[in-house]
Amino acid sequence: MGYVQELRSLVGRRPLIIPGAAVLIVDRQNGLLLQHRKDNQQWGLIGGSMEVGECLEETARREALEETGLELDELNWFGLFSGQELIYECPNGDIVVNVVAVYVARRFRGELKADQDEGYEIRFFKLRELPKNLSPPDKPVIEKYLAQFR
Repeated sequence: MGYVQELRSLVGRRPLIIPGAAVLIVDRQNGLLLQHRKDNQQWGLIGGSMEVGECLEETARREALEETGLELDELNWFGLFSGQELIYECPNGDIVVNVVAVYVARRFRGELKADQDEGYEIRFFKLRELPKNLSPPDKPVIEKYLAQFR
């Protein structure tokens, strides 16, 4: 059982402040890698919750490997996201207050492969062709990323 699951067993569905990391994985054509999530049926960034003893960069790298099969080379700092827009009620009713360190990775290696437990598929999208059904806590991050190109 992971750390968040242990906390949930103690506090139920009450809001939990959860630190985590996400990665904007960008290919050579400037496409953004997104995961079609099983939990909310929406498209989201690669990332997840920090485990006890990890630093945020380790969380980003672990989540990327688990969710995509990719090992990330250099991670570039993008920003820290928190606040009202990142409070999220999960499909199961759990409330999460996300505090997310976001990185950009443009160099990676490995075979792209979706984690069948968490997602239906993963794929790169052209920035002008992103899906409309983005996962709510990821929208502010993606919007800030897209603002660089306007």
